[in-house]
Amino acid sequence: MSELPVAQERKVVTSIPGPKSQALHARRLAAVSAGAGAALPVYIEKAHGAIVVDADGNHLIDLGAGIGVTTIGHTNDAVVKAVQEQVANLTHTLFTLTPYEQYVEVCELLNKHTPGNHSKKSVLFNSGAEAVENAVKIARKATRKNGIVVFDHAYHGRTNLTYSMNFKAAPYGNGFGPMAGSVQHVPMSYPFRDPAAMTGAEAAQRAITYIEKRVGLEDLAAVVIEPIQGEGGFIVPAPGFLKALSDWTHANGVVLIADEVQSGIARTGRWFASDWEEGFEPDLLTIAKGIAGGMPISAVTGRAEIMDATHPGGLGGTFGGNPVAAAAAVAVLKQIEAGGVIERAQQIEQLLSARLNELKAKYPVIGDVRGRGAMMALEFVEPGTSNPNQAAVDKLVKHCHSNGVLILNAGTYYNVIRFLPPLAISDDLLNEAIDVLEAGIKEL
Repeated sequence: MSELPVAQERKVVTSIPGPKSQALHARRLAAVSAGAGAALPVYIEKAHGAIVVDADGNHLIDLGAGIGVTTIGHTNDAVVKAVQEQVANLTHTLFTLTPYEQYVEVCELLNKHTPGNHSKKSVLFNSGAEAVENAVKIARKATRKNGIVVFDHAYHGRTNLTYSMNFKAAPYGNGFGPMAGSVQHVPMSYPFRDPAAMTGAEAAQRAITYIEKRVGLEDLAAVVIEPIQGEGGFIVPAPGFLKALSDWTHANGVVLIADEVQSGIARTGRWFASDWEEGFEPDLLTIAKGIAGGMPISAVTGRAEIMDATHPGGLGGTFGGNPVAAAAAVAVLKQIEAGGVIERAQQIEQLLSARLNELKAKYPVIGDVRGRGAMMALEFVEPGTSNPNQAAVDKLVKHCHSNGVLILNAGTYYNVIRFLPPLAISDDLLNEAIDVLEAGIKEL
């Protein structure tokens, strides 16, 4: 059993945030840069499964999982055990100086379970943004080209290169100086907002035409795409879009990078969201968030010949693939291998899809229900239109937070509520959270 037992129940004992959290927030404002914002200033002391407990003793149902990080559940017993054992044996040694088995084992497991039957290799880093940066480096080294294509509504990180790859400047990049060069944005398949009859293949041709005419192939190293967009609002491209893109990149010698930082590691009811579209075969995948149950680690996995194009010493970093984080990742990946985790994501999709579509049928403020597995979303509109309704989402997020449900917004227009629950969540907790959300919708 976990050493931090937490009853899997919602319990609101003070206002949220309560007095202890408010006091801690005052300390934060005096000590921490204002640049690190706070969506909900409740200060968490412990967590387990799908419940987080704040300093005032409030139990909140977590529908965010640290933005998709604690997919396996908070303080998962196997992860806690792996971390405790590893930290007592080996806390750190730079892998590129004196290596260790845990790093190798993570790479072996990722090579085994990422899409594609080709020979693969991996390399480990710390964060999703680092993985994306290094995937671009690898693609550029392999192709001897520079250009990068990304998509409208995309999110890839907060470093100079990755915020330059984001669709939305605020708050990730505005005011931070010159953006990285050689990055071009092209139209994404967005079924809710595309012309009603547009197919995935047609949306792909629109993007490809833009690439060929606006960007050109002469210096194009890679196309980077999220198979399901995360911060952009959980946009699932129309069927056929990803395959057509894959076919085009492979026919033209362009490296196809799938950014699976948020959508990977069983989140969507498959090992990776890329697995959902037959014929979509990325050359490289970027992996982070849910891979290690809360420990910081990320990876680039891909075709061996592309991964080996970089000279020795060209990839790495002091903490990349740290042995403690790697041990946690092995614990997570082996649990998924053992069965039950992916199946639970599929069960959550069935429950969420049914409940959310019921809400859509009842409330015209909901324009769209979309997603896969435990990565679902509602897009809110002004009733009778497709105009984004940010005000509704702002009110609903506050309502849920004050009633003990931790929920997140998303979307280019800030009009999406996303559901990223830990897969350890029970049906009862999930239904209770949706009941709280519906009570808020009724008040709109």
